[in-house]
Amino acid sequence: MYDRQQLIDLVRQLGLKLGDFTLASGKKSAYYLDCRKVTLDSQGANLIAHGMLELLGRDLPDAVGGMAIGADPITAAIITTAGAQAQKLKGFIVRKEAKQHGTGKDVEGPVNPGDSCYIVEDVVTTGGSSLAAIEKVEAFGMKVLGVLAIIDRLEGGAEAFASRGYTLRTLLTIRDFGIT
Repeated sequence: MYDRQQLIDLVRQLGLKLGDFTLASGKKSAYYLDCRKVTLDSQGANLIAHGMLELLGRDLPDAVGGMAIGADPITAAIITTAGAQAQKLKGFIVRKEAKQHGTGKDVEGPVNPGDSCYIVEDVVTTGGSSLAAIEKVEAFGMKVLGVLAIIDRLEGGAEAFASRGYTLRTLLTIRDFGIT
């Protein structure tokens, strides 16, 4: 079951760091959200999976997935929880770079062109990582319905998605931690 306050407390305990940081977007920040410490914690994975399934509601897409490696534990938690609830849902991984051997695909998993999906993400700042994943997933032939994230830093990601016709739904925003 999703408990929003419990997730806030867990992120605060395990993943929120204060200091001087440079983010993936290149921006400087006085705080850093290391959600891998939450997504790779059994309690955190459980809370996130239940919360994201709640965001999706009854009309599940064919699949969920995102950019390796940050989205991998989120994807695994969601599809495992969906399976435990007797819901059919596939997962996929988007490679940052296609392998030079094997199939050489950017999108890996039991998905097919035409499948509907949501991109999952841990933290959204400008949306760049998810937009790169969307580009590769759409090139593969899947239909992206939107983006699901644990936390929105409220620094332009939602607007970047909206300008391209995608919605962002999140479990939390940075305001939930008293940071603006």
